[in-house]
Amino acid sequence: MTLAAFLSIIAIHLLAAISPGPSFVVCLRIAAQEGFRTAAALALGFGLGAALWATAALAGLALLFELVPALFTALKLVGAAFLIWIAIQMWRHASAPLELDLAATERMTRSRAFRFGFLTFATNPKPAVFFGAVFVGLVPPGTPLPWLIAIVAAVFVNEVLWYLLVARLFSTGKARAGYARVKTAVDRSFAGLLTLFGLKIALG
Repeated sequence: MTLAAFLSIIAIHLLAAISPGPSFVVCLRIAAQEGFRTAAALALGFGLGAALWATAALAGLALLFELVPALFTALKLVGAAFLIWIAIQMWRHASAPLELDLAATERMTRSRAFRFGFLTFATNPKPAVFFGAVFVGLVPPGTPLPWLIAIVAAVFVNEVLWYLLVARLFSTGKARAGYARVKTAVDRSFAGLLTLFGLKIALG
């Protein structure tokens, strides 16, 4: 393992992290609905979920899925069901008005947002595929433990910083006011996107 190889692994992971997917949709919506601090807790949950997948990949996740394909199938179905459940909840509450006074209306605690972020990421097969098939292939065999720890830590930082940026952009007063005006249509569009993600995962 060299510094150049380490940086290339982290750069490739960052590109994967910023590609649109269920986590992006969930973060954007919670940032606009609940505010930056709640979305920041969500971002930490995403980061922990990514670190978990990276650790599992380095410990032999791809081999496990190859030996027990039913395990990956089960993961896909659970992940799809979780995304569709989120979509249903989003659709049901789409027409509820958004109050811009966060102090009076913030409903999701930060601890709950953290857990929700972790579950959203941990049950999503997309990172399982990336870390199990792409990411693990970038790490040279026999990489020393300190480098492996540094890689997992960098994956955590990549995910958290990216979603903190998303949270900041979409939790501003202007973004929240714009979201409030079109909340019903946006939430139902997001619900549709999450349903499509879920179906793609289940059938893919």
